Formats: sequence, C-alpha cells, structure tokens
Amino acid sequence: MEFSQDENNNLPLTKFESMLKTNHVLFFDSEEFENIIHHYLNQGKIALAKKAIKLGLDQHPTSVNLRLFKVEVYVFENKLIEADTLLNELYNLDPMNEEIYIQKANIFSKKDEHQQAIDVLKRALDLTDDVVDLYSLIGMEYLFLDEFEKAKECFMKCLEEDLDDYSALYNIIYCFDFLNQTEEAIDYLTVFLDKNPYCEVAWHQLGKQYYNLKNYKKALAAYDFAIISDDTFVGAYLERGKVLEKLKRFNEAIENYTITLELDDPTSFALLRIGNCHEKLQNDELAVQYYYKTVHEDPLLDKGWIAITRFYNKKRNYEKALYYINKAINIDSENVVYWKLYAQINHRLNFLEEAERGYKKALELGNYELNTWLSRGDILIKLGEPEAAIYNFEQAIEFYPENSEIEYRLAGLYFSLNENDKGIFYLKNGIDHNEDYAFIIEELFPEIANKILVKNILKTNQ
Repeated sequence: MEFSQDENNNLPLTKFESMLKTNHVLFFDSEEFENIIHHYLNQGKIALAKKAIKLGLDQHPTSVNLRLFKVEVYVFENKLIEADTLLNELYNLDPMNEEIYIQKANIFSKKDEHQQAIDVLKRALDLTDDVVDLYSLIGMEYLFLDEFEKAKECFMKCLEEDLDDYSALYNIIYCFDFLNQTEEAIDYLTVFLDKNPYCEVAWHQLGKQYYNLKNYKKALAAYDFAIISDDTFVGAYLERGKVLEKLKRFNEAIENYTITLELDDPTSFALLRIGNCHEKLQNDELAVQYYYKTVHEDPLLDKGWIAITRFYNKKRNYEKALYYINKAINIDSENVVYWKLYAQINHRLNFLEEAERGYKKALELGNYELNTWLSRGDILIKLGEPEAAIYNFEQAIEFYPENSEIEYRLAGLYFSLNENDKGIFYLKNGIDHNEDYAFIIEELFPEIANKILVKNILKTNQ
C-alpha cells in the first residue's frame, strides 16, 4: 500500500518525520511501518527507509514483512550474503510467503544466475493468485538469458491478466522486434486490438510495425486510430509525421510535428524534422530557421548542427558550412560521416592540410571508400609529401587490388622519386588493368609524363 495525497493516509508519514526531527519515539503498528518504508523505497530515499526499518523492528521484532524490507535493502546495497542469510531464517518461519521467493530470485539475478532465479519464481507462482508481477519478473529473467520466445510468452500472460499492462505490451513488441517477427507482431497486435480497440499504445506499435515493412498506408491508418484513441498522444503525431515524409506529403508532416510542439515542450526532433520538410519544399528561409531552433533547444544535438552544415554546403556557402561542421565534430568526434564532410568542405575551400586531416581521420574510423583514399593521396601529392602519399596508396591497394587509379598514382610517385623499377611496375599494371586512366599521369604528374621512359611505355601499350 502506498500513500496517496489523502490527508488521513499521509498522517503516519507526517507523524514519522516529525518523530525523526524531535527524537521522541512514537508507536506505529507494523502495517504503518510497511507503508512508510515502501514510500521511502519508491522515492529512492534509502537512508530514511533504513531508519524506518530499524525503528519498525525495534517495535515489531517478529514481523516477517519488515525483515523482508531489510532483505530488499541488503540486495540494493549488494550485501548478498547478509540478504541470503536473513532470507533463510525467514523461510523457516514462513515458507509460504511469496515475497521470500521473489527476494531469493532477486539475489540469484544479481549474481547473474538467471535460470535459478526463474526456477525460484516459478515456485512462487503456486503461492499466489496475483501472478502478473511474477510473470513479469520471470519474463525479465528470460530477457537476461536472451531467451526471447520464453520471455514473450511470460509477458503475454501478464497482458492476458491485465489488458492495461502497457509495460508488458512494450516488452512483447521488443521480443518480436529482436526476433525479426514483424508479421507475427502485426498478427498479435491485431488480435489484441480486437479485445481492446481503444488502446492507443497498441495502435502506435502496430503503426511502427507497418512502417518497418514500408507499408506506409497501413502505418498511417494505425497512427490515425492511435490519435482517435488519445488525441494528445505526442508519439503518434511524431510517427505520423515520419510516414507523411516518406509519402512526400511534407506540408501534412509539418502539421503533425507542429501539433507536438503545442501539446508538449518543443522537442529538438520535431523542430529538426520540420526544418527538413521545409527544405524539401524549398522554403529555405523557414528550413534554416527551424534548424537554428533545433540547436537552440538542444545545443548538444549533433544532428542539428549537421543539418545546418549540409544546408550551407548545398548552397556552396562553405565558410558557414565549415563553422557548423566543427560544431558537430565537437559533439561527436568519432562520427566518420562528419569527418568526411569536414574534409570535403575544407577541400573545396582549398584548405589542403585540414582536408587531409579530415580524410585521414575518416580512414582511421573505418571509412575505406576508394574516393577517400584517392582524395587524401592527391592532397598529399599537392602538399609535396610523396612518401606519405605512397604509404596511403599502398594501404589503399590492399583494399582495392588491381585498381588502375591507384596504380597510376603509385607509378607517378615512384618515378618522381627516381625509383624507376617500381614506377615501371605500377605503370604497366595500370595499363594492363585499365589503359583509359592513363591521363592520371599527365594530370597529376605533368613532368613525369614528359619523360622519354614513361612516353615509350605508354606508346608501346597504345
């Protein structure tokens, strides 16, 4: 039993807190102590809960329920040996008390012994008529074991007992999603909605399943029913907006996102999506206004800064794009896409050293696309760093063997360092693999292209 806002129900709590301030010991019956302790544990006030347990046991030393609260605090504090010892004593006193089994399972779970926890909880099922909480706990233990089918069955039993157990419903869908059972999830939700047709959460989840299947028409219908069931359901409006974007109905999407701003505090997600819709509609001024609102609402949202970056990059305003890409990188310095964009913007501004740094970072983060290797290597050539360029292209050729674009570049670099044997090797390889890229020599290494040795090799293979 928890305290409500009713004044009479709050009297024991007020009386208890008054006692703590005055140090005058007052009497409470054991049930009042249980309510007080339960209240403090729910509030996360462990120190006060421990005081209430101590005082409660001083007045009611034989109370099993008060001692069970002591076990709960032991478990919370990870004092598992003390908890187990006390539980064994309580089991001898009251072997039919389901809470003893629940706390015993809690200890097993804390020790990552989840199957033992399940076995104990199943024994508790025989001791109670209120099985919903127990099936929920068993389901969670199965999740820890990655046994999603069994977990799903347990949560389904919870929902059979209580159609309003939305926590169980979310867990069921989580299991379906993990098992990639989209069609099965749709079937389950459809049957559930036949019994509970005004459940906005189920309609919302059904919409998400159809969205995953790219069945946007049915997804839209599901979100419509979610909104009919609860016209203040922010999540349904957001998801409906996403579907409308996919259908290129951008004005309607904006309307849905705008409703969420009126129903609740503005979210950076909604503001960002509105900006994106305006950009698709070529309402550039409105688009950038909403992007700025996005980062004002959440300055740490890198997606907001990247949206502004791409906006200015598309407009070829590279100075502004560079300013905002730096903002995004400061928030997420391990994002390979951001570094690639940083490199490209610097490249366009002819800031070669920074561009090279960006491409290098992109490669370090796993972006092994051919154009990343080529762009970085070409910049190193322009910066007069042939050895670094060779090292870059030799790494690249491991990913792209027999690639003539790389081979011509290596040929030019080795010839420029007077390592003619290697130059000849890569030039012939390049010609063998694709003679159409021979212009690379003339374009990147004009002086090398005029060498008689190089001219003869190219002429011989024409």
